[in-house]
Amino acid sequence: MDSNFNFPVLLFDGVCNLCNASVQWILAHDKTGRFRFAALQSDAGQALLARFGLEQENFDTVVLVEGEQIFTRSDAALEVLRRVGSPWSWLSVLRWMPRPLRDRVYNWIARNRYRWFGRQQECWLPQPEWKARFL
Repeated sequence: MDSNFNFPVLLFDGVCNLCNASVQWILAHDKTGRFRFAALQSDAGQALLARFGLEQENFDTVVLVEGEQIFTRSDAALEVLRRVGSPWSWLSVLRWMPRPLRDRVYNWIARNRYRWFGRQQECWLPQPEWKARFL
């Protein structure tokens, strides 16, 4: 799969209710429509994970891919917020916190996301008007 897209691609856990809600939030706030999406479980998601040597079975991070650059964990979340625009981009100042500390919080949420927010049996399907933004 060619990863040299003209847009950033967000890979997310398609059965995680928190992840699906986050994607829907991005769709609602990304006024320029710059982001594209793929579930980690999808063929496109699996191909991108393999291309970058990332775990393909135990999904514990969101991944933002743009060309040959990837962001994971808190870096991915903060980069999405930065690109969505203000006022959300202001939260990207959290990048000044040490990554190990940010990722510790991210990992704690990731470990508990199914228990706190639940999970679906199958990947979430986008509304028809958003379908073109999914790989």
